[in-house]
Amino acid sequence: MRADAQRNHQRLLKEARSAFAEHGTDTSLEDVARRAGVGIGTLYRHFPNRHAVMSAVFEDAVSDLLDRSRELLDAPQPCAALVTWLRALVTHASEYRGLARALMSVSRDDSTPLGRCSRPMREAGAALLGRAQAAGAVRAGVSIEDLLQLTNAIALAAEESPDDPELADRLLTLTLRGLKAHPAGPAGG
Repeated sequence: MRADAQRNHQRLLKEARSAFAEHGTDTSLEDVARRAGVGIGTLYRHFPNRHAVMSAVFEDAVSDLLDRSRELLDAPQPCAALVTWLRALVTHASEYRGLARALMSVSRDDSTPLGRCSRPMREAGAALLGRAQAAGAVRAGVSIEDLLQLTNAIALAAEESPDDPELADRLLTLTLRGLKAHPAGPAGG
């Protein structure tokens, strides 16, 4: 990339982060371009669509979550490691209004930049989930795709209830109780 193109790219990312933080991920891309001091055509040359902008904005956070998942693979308690990572996911999805909804919409779609960035997250989560299942702490039928959708749904619910800052943690705790493996016995026991 030429030096001026690189500067435009960096300004666009900076302004997109700021606009997403202030107004959510549905903010006007025209406004992002204006704030960066470029035209909308320049924005689209760097990022072909909204999901591409979002993917670039969240790249550092995704990288941090992937690093954290690798660290947790060595944790002595596999279920606690999975829970720690899921809590970090809820926090990440809650950082920008609209992110949880966008992540839910691309959870099984690798055709967009945002969808493609979810593949490594699924793989990282699957490794943590597999360890917890192998340890007998999580039911065998639980899938990482379902867990990721649940964490995004929890983040979305919390986003819609800003007056209840404890909601995400309560919902995640409730969800996690349903994941635990139960000893064989009568149903409902």
